[in-house]
Order: sequence, then structure tokens, then C-alpha cells
Amino acid sequence: MMSTWPSPAKLNLFLYITGRRPDGYHNLQTLFQFLDYGDTLHITPDRSGRIQLLTPVEGVPDEQNLIVRAAQALKAAAQARRSLPEHAGAAIAIEKRLPMGGGLGGGSSNAATALVALNHLWRTGLSQDELAAIGVRLGADVPVFIRGHAAFAQGVGEVLQPAEPAEKWYLVAHPGVSIATPQVFNDPDLTRDSPIRSLPALLQRPFHNDCEAVVRKRFRKVDELVSWLLEYAPSRLTGTGACVFAEFDTESAARQVLEVAPPWVRGFIARGVNVSPLQRTLVGG
Repeated sequence: MMSTWPSPAKLNLFLYITGRRPDGYHNLQTLFQFLDYGDTLHITPDRSGRIQLLTPVEGVPDEQNLIVRAAQALKAAAQARRSLPEHAGAAIAIEKRLPMGGGLGGGSSNAATALVALNHLWRTGLSQDELAAIGVRLGADVPVFIRGHAAFAQGVGEVLQPAEPAEKWYLVAHPGVSIATPQVFNDPDLTRDSPIRSLPALLQRPFHNDCEAVVRKRFRKVDELVSWLLEYAPSRLTGTGACVFAEFDTESAARQVLEVAPPWVRGFIARGVNVSPLQRTLVGG
């Protein structure tokens, strides 16, 4: 029987890069919040023994797709502890709304939803910690989606502390370009020496994203988008981009700005939420 599971977007309300590690990865401090908007996964467990992706992504082989990789990793972990039979399989379809390379965490969220949903549907019995340990091997942002609560993240993004930022309304806008994270993190001009601060100290400061200057320099459309949005509300880049968000106290205020957006801007309005739609579905299910 098919069931439907949300795969929400995230915003980085702030993002500071505090150093570069010997392995080339960067240490950071960031504040994750979910949106009540995202992709949707439709999952039908079966006895085929196979993971079938019914909606392949153009240019991404199934074996590289994070949904398939997540499902196979969960299956391997569950079978290693003998809590899942060999014939367990699933057919998965995705309704994709989140842009690739947008900084909204779409791929990581898809992987997390696959892990959480199949753990529930297959009754494999893995704990949230065990799912997060699988998830971090797929991507540094996957654990925050698995845990399903807004969080202050440190390290490469895997050290999580629950947080309760204000649940604002956001206009999230995409400038029509895709940005690969390595492009930003390899830029010689990237700020890499922001001071390490406590969460209470960071919450008292104006929020900022250390990646924004490099992205605005490299991508003219992002620069134009930030400049336009700043006329209406506090606005900044999420993650390494390309999406930019502006924050508002009301839905109507956000919609008024979206209605006057330039033709080249694609955007949506969403509420920031501290408990993710995936977590609400799991508890409700």
C-alpha cells in the first residue's frame, strides 16, 4: 500500500565558516530551520527485493541517486542485524519541487525521508541515532532532517544542538542558476576565519552567511536577487545558494513582495517551522 511522506526544505538562517580542516572540509556554525514546503515521496513497500525509483532524475543514474542509496544503506544495515528479510523492497516516486543546487537541502532531505519512512514501513526498528549514523555517510545535512528539529550545527554540520528560532514567513527566491557546493568552498576569497561563538551570542547578532560575498561575486543573478529583495526585507543566501530568502512577520507581507518580483525570479512563500513536516508525519503515522 502506497504512503506519502514530506521531504521538506531547510534554510540556513545564518552560516559562519570558522576554519578549514586538514581533510579539506570546513568547520562551520549554522542555524537550520525547516520550511513547510518541499518535495513529496510516494513509497510502496513490496516483496521484490529491489529498490525501484519510478521517477528517475535526468542526468543522475539511479545508483547515484540519494533516495536509492539511502534505501539500500538502510536495507543493508537492517539485514546485518537480521531485522529485515531479503525479499523486502520498495517502489518510490518523488514529486520534485525543490531546485537542485539551490541550497535548500533537497537531496539530503530526500535521503532522510527515504530512511525515516522505510524504517517505519519495513519495521526495521533502527533508532534515530542509528539512522543519523547512516545518513551522515550520505551527506553532512542528512542527520538534521532525520532528527526533524531546528538545530544549531557545528563541525561540518553533523554536531547538532536543538534550537528554537522564531518561526517567520519567508519568500524564497531562485535566480535560475545552479551552484555546486565545491565551487564555493574552493574559492580562495571565501571567509574561513569567523570567530567561534556560542549560540546565545550568535542569536544576538545580525544573521549573516559567509558564503554570500563569494556567490554574489561569481553569480550576477544572485547578486541582483539579493539587491532586489533587500529593498523589502532582511534577505540573505541559504547554504551555498543559489536560493535567497527574505523574512517577514506575516504571510501577506511576503506575498505582496512576490507579486512584484521581476519575471526572471522564481519563488514561493513558506513558513519556517522548528518541527519538520516529516517528523509530524512520523508521529501522526
